Amino acid sequence: MSQNISDKLTSKLVAMAENESQPWKIPPIVQELAAGVPEPPSRYMVREQDRPAMAAAAPMPEPIPIVDLSRLSAADDDGAVADEVAKLRSALQDWGFFLAIGHRIEPEILTKMMQVTRGFFNLPLEEKQKYSNVVNGNEFRFEGYGNDMVVSEDQIMDWNDRLYLIVEPESLINHSLWPARPPAFTGVLRKYTAGCRAIAGVVLATLARILLGIHDERRFVDMLNDGVAMTHARFNYYPPCPMPELVLGLKPHSDASVITVVLVDDVVSGLQVQKPNDASGVWYDVPIVPNALLVNVGDVIEIMSNGFFKSPVHRAVANAESDRVSLVMFYTLDMEKEIEPLPELVDEKRPRRYRKTTTKDYLAVMFDRFATGARAMDTVKISTAGHGSGTRSEDG
Repeated sequence: MSQNISDKLTSKLVAMAENESQPWKIPPIVQELAAGVPEPPSRYMVREQDRPAMAAAAPMPEPIPIVDLSRLSAADDDGAVADEVAKLRSALQDWGFFLAIGHRIEPEILTKMMQVTRGFFNLPLEEKQKYSNVVNGNEFRFEGYGNDMVVSEDQIMDWNDRLYLIVEPESLINHSLWPARPPAFTGVLRKYTAGCRAIAGVVLATLARILLGIHDERRFVDMLNDGVAMTHARFNYYPPCPMPELVLGLKPHSDASVITVVLVDDVVSGLQVQKPNDASGVWYDVPIVPNALLVNVGDVIEIMSNGFFKSPVHRAVANAESDRVSLVMFYTLDMEKEIEPLPELVDEKRPRRYRKTTTKDYLAVMFDRFATGARAMDTVKISTAGHGSGTRSEDG
């Protein structure tokens, strides 16, 4: 069963590129490349107008939205729940994301999760290549260690390496791709995955309550339990870059998920976001808040809410002195699930703004358009809908 689901998406992705083996389709490991070059190769240099130096980020123009998740599920004797729901609603309408505290994942687990993530990327290359996402030297697969898919010779590459794993449901886990080292990797990841699932449940129930009322607050949560919904973990490693102003750690994109939970580096910053519905295109630095997790809505929630919530466009920048890691958990629906605005959220005052698609088709479009620097959301927006400020699309 695991192989069948994984093969569906992998075959979609592989079909986007030509069948014959060509060297440019298998990019080098950036961590190895960074250790021996005085400047990034040309295939990593972004267009001048897109370079961080040309579009320098600004501090957040207002305090970063922080939501205490423990209050969302507490007894509402003093109005605390209503106040926290209002904060979450405002954060997601204004920014598409918030920083979560009170999430009940112990700081020790967060620390260990970062340690085993760094531990994996610090292993010798030969050890990491045991989990490579390139099979037989020329075939790209969805899961594993390496880089994102290359679909054209002139594609601009991102300055990062990644490990991509399916972590839920258990029946779809490919255990051969879970690193044996560091030894604590699997145990810590399982505990962290369980904690993130609880976070996703609380947030999705609150979103449904905002959109549909308390009587239907399980609408989105139940979708994650319907069919073969999956949780994907992407471990990112951003090596130091000798000329970080010429590259991007991860190109601008929005997430093709229902919801995303991010554990960001607790020392080195690098995540930047654009404000939805702000045509200025300004990038804002997301500050580090110890023990907080970043939660953002994905494209699926934007579509299903008929644009009430916006999936934020974000990117990662490189750093000259320090490396950086992050762990991103993407929650996606069953591959055959149809995605479209909920009928309760479409009327004469707010007409339908997005076309129907499926998880499988949307993910395939997302990977293809991300590689070429475009946004998958633009393929399902109905022309009369208001366009947000962003560009592009993938995960991360």
